[in-house]
Amino acid sequence: MAKRETQTSVLLLSGNEACGLGALAAGARFFGGYPITPSSEIAEMMSRELPKVGGKFIQMEDEIASIGSIIGASLAGLKSLTATSGPGFSLMQENLGYAAMTEVPCVIINVQRGGPSTGLPTKPSQGDIMQARWGTHGDHPIIALIPNSVLESYYLTIRAFNLSEKYRTPVIVLLDEILGHMREKVEIPEQPDMEIIDRKKPSVPPEEYAPYDDRESDIPPMASLGEGYRFNVTGLTHDIEGFPTSRLDEIDALYARLRRKIEDNRSDIIEVDESQTEDAEIVIFAYGSVARSAKAAVRISRQNGRKVGLLRPTTIWPFPIGAVTAIVGKAKHILVAEMNEGQIYEELLKYSNGTTKVHSLTRTDSELITPMQILESLSRL
Repeated sequence: MAKRETQTSVLLLSGNEACGLGALAAGARFFGGYPITPSSEIAEMMSRELPKVGGKFIQMEDEIASIGSIIGASLAGLKSLTATSGPGFSLMQENLGYAAMTEVPCVIINVQRGGPSTGLPTKPSQGDIMQARWGTHGDHPIIALIPNSVLESYYLTIRAFNLSEKYRTPVIVLLDEILGHMREKVEIPEQPDMEIIDRKKPSVPPEEYAPYDDRESDIPPMASLGEGYRFNVTGLTHDIEGFPTSRLDEIDALYARLRRKIEDNRSDIIEVDESQTEDAEIVIFAYGSVARSAKAAVRISRQNGRKVGLLRPTTIWPFPIGAVTAIVGKAKHILVAEMNEGQIYEELLKYSNGTTKVHSLTRTDSELITPMQILESLSRL
């Protein structure tokens, strides 16, 4: 993420508050949501701050309506977001698929908590990782980002809006309760110090506009409702004019383009943070809050003479296959540490090719995996 020099303010922020500031910096001007622990502070902040910049806040009757409202606001031209947690994220899945099919930019922040069902509302989890990828029905790509600090929550929220606008797609930001509520001293720029991307607007007159015209690019220009451009929006498979189609060639072309616009741009979308992996015999794969414990475990291991490194994705979907395969064969072991039953561990197994042993360290009792737990696992390898 390229950043520019600018004046900064030193603030004591929670991860939730940092997400709110990041959304405002990215140009978000609409929030539609429903209160749910542990994400409610995002809604509270947006209700205070959006009116100050001419934005709109609305509390909807439930999470289904919440994501529907941000899709509508985005179609009308406003950068839009919602925030929720596990049960609310479940309710949003149908409209999340609708946003993917209709190619409407929007951002969904999911501050994860223990589940299933109401589970542990005030405790952390990383149990929604696979839901973020496969929660909606049908087959389509998705972008999901996952920070591990308050400051990174700010920047990855901006990046989520940038990716959403650039690729005309919903983007998910995955925090967890620890990160949402923990506070850190951070320096936040008074003006955004990274590029802010807006959706590409049509260059043709309204009578020539087709909302899904893919003849020049896999990401069609997007007009806003109310600007004089009349177009149809449907969750059905559609032609370039936006009207339902049953033609096999048009259906195939639509699905191929939805997949291609993400898969062909993996190098732009995927970001990972590697620490001391060059000579590592053991690599810890961790994300979100757990990566903080993993970083401490790497430092202690190195002090004790063990060659341990850390691979931390900030883009969890699309999965960073390239970064994983670069380690496979070099490292003897990969230890996957996560606050679930081993959801990403299964992904690592796919790409290990049997040349690197993959091990799983999980915790689901609502407490963070500690550095000592990771060190104990490393001692058994």
